[in-house]
Order: sequence, then C-alpha cells, then structure tokens
Amino acid sequence: MTHILLTGSTRGIGAAIAARLSAIPGVRLVGHGTAAGIAADFADPAGADHLWERALDRLDGRIDVLINNAGIFEAAPIDADDADWLAAWQRTVQVNLTAAAQLSRHAVRHWLARENGGRLVNVASRAAYRGDSPAHWHYAAAKAGMVAMTKTIARGYAAQGVLAFAICPGFTMTGMADDYLASRGGDRLLADIPLGRVAQPEEVAEVARFLSLDAPPSMTGAVLDVNGASYVR
Repeated sequence: MTHILLTGSTRGIGAAIAARLSAIPGVRLVGHGTAAGIAADFADPAGADHLWERALDRLDGRIDVLINNAGIFEAAPIDADDADWLAAWQRTVQVNLTAAAQLSRHAVRHWLARENGGRLVNVASRAAYRGDSPAHWHYAAAKAGMVAMTKTIARGYAAQGVLAFAICPGFTMTGMADDYLASRGGDRLLADIPLGRVAQPEEVAEVARFLSLDAPPSMTGAVLDVNGASYVR
C-alpha cells in the first residue's frame, strides 16, 4: 500500500490528481482542502504543520509520497498601494512556496528516519521559467523557488532514496486559468500555444501519477513540462 498526501485536492488539477490516484488499487490518499480532505490554511504559517500531523495520523504514521499542488493566483499590480502590494507578495509566497517547503521538510525528515526513501512531486508552473504577467511577479518567483527547491532536494538526498520531481503546467483548464485567460485576451493567448489548446487537468494528473508511482529513480530532479509547447527548454 502506497500512502500519499496531496495538497490542494479540492478542485482543478488537484481534484484530477486525487481522482486518478484514488482509482489505483494499492493507493491510499489523503487530500487537503475545505471541501474534501483535511482543512488547513496555508496563509497561516502553522497550517502546513497542522496538515502534516493530521495526515500522518490518518495514514497510520507513514507517508510515502507528498504531492505539493496547492496554490493561489492573485494579482499584485505594481501601482497598488505599497502595503497592499507587499501583503499580496507575502501571501502568495507563503501559500505557494513556504508551505510547500515546510511540508517537504517534514517529508524528507520522515523518509530519512524511516530509511526507505520516498517521493516528492511539486506542481510548479511554466511561469518558473518563462515568467508571468506584470501583475504576477510574486507567482512566478514562488514557482521558480519551488523548482529550485525540488532540484536541491533531489541532489541532496538521492543516496538515501528520496526522489524529487517537479511538474510545470502551462495554462490548464481550471477556474484559476479561465479567469487569467479572460483577463489577458483569451484567444490571443491561445494563439501562443502551438498545440492550439490549454492542457486538461487529467493530463497533468497522469504526469503526477507517473512521477508518484512509476518514474525510475534515475529521473530524480527532473522537471516535466505540460504546456502544449508554449515554452520549451
């Protein structure tokens, strides 16, 4: 039995990942969110610690895979009030990066103590490499930090069986992406995607499934793009 903790499992990509993994025999998944799973507010610095302890209790003291998917996408225009801009920056970095780092730390310490390794899958974004809109510096910076964190963990703990991967979706058919597409011109943005459409949550979920369960150990440190060739490296 593989025990998995998934953050942000209520909607969008997280809900698709939860559905995909929960359908697999031998997988026991605990989600995070207000509508399903364990409620934890990542804007509160204590939220990630709370989630980890509750999930560990539900999973009988063992977590084999951590998938950090939770995130927010809120605008912070540069002409906003100074205090408002800083508050938006701090909230986005706290939710999108710091909470993921807190959970990753708990997971790595857990796996090292158990001496049989584990898998970390971080859902980052195309923005980590390409950047984002002028109102989303904080979002791009947080996602770039998540990618760098993933690579650092992969390099630091591979010998102990800790494997770390990141997924960088482009636009994905979720409520968050729908709002952004509408605000940025919709069809004009789609024209920048050679595939001609945004990704489906189920496509990202399939990549998450592969990395969580089947990716060979030599792939540790890999960052997989799911963006319709809108950004290639």
